[in-house]
Amino acid sequence: MSVSDKFGLEPLLISCCHGQRPSAVVCGHMLKTTDHVVGFVENSSDPTDLQAWCDACEKRFLSEGDKTPAFLEFNQMAVVCDICYSNLKDRHGGIANPT
Repeated sequence: MSVSDKFGLEPLLISCCHGQRPSAVVCGHMLKTTDHVVGFVENSSDPTDLQAWCDACEKRFLSEGDKTPAFLEFNQMAVVCDICYSNLKDRHGGIANPT
């Protein structure tokens, strides 16, 4: 359950090229990589809590065991709108290329 749903709050909105939209969180690798698929691992089963990172972030998270400072630095978390999130899922949701 997303924070906004849990506490009865409106979703956090972000202004982007799609206008004022509900926010989502992705790793910076998805935004910076356009020439190959990096993977798309969703971190919540709640459809209103949009969080995802790439396969490399998932591997780092599992090796660190938590969102450690080293993981957060590697992850380069970015806030995007729900439409950008969906576009990134379409772009990176296939089988990732080994890097």
